[in-house]
Amino acid sequence: MKILVTLSGQEIAPRFDLTTEVMIATCGKHGELEDARIVVLPHPSADNLCHFIVKEGVNAVICGAIEEEYFQYLLWKKIKVFDSVIGTATEAIKHFVKGTLVPKQILT
Repeated sequence: MKILVTLSGQEIAPRFDLTTEVMIATCGKHGELEDARIVVLPHPSADNLCHFIVKEGVNAVICGAIEEEYFQYLLWKKIKVFDSVIGTATEAIKHFVKGTLVPKQILT
């Protein structure tokens, strides 16, 4: 399973459409983190980011605020979206792997 987290430094980016950096993490069948990499995008674009997500075969997206149009597009593509999440990418991935991550969650 591939998880994409929008980034602003180590934190989840507050806005999907302004993201220029993402983390893509791969989890194994038993929830173990197998791989994680950072990808720098050429410029902020929600359209290009959605295309990148689909092209990469991402199964879940963890992000801050996302416009309804992009949220619905990703759902239509059968990608789970955890939006309005606040905290670090590392904490978000830990919660996702444990199955405790929910939209609009503030991670401490």
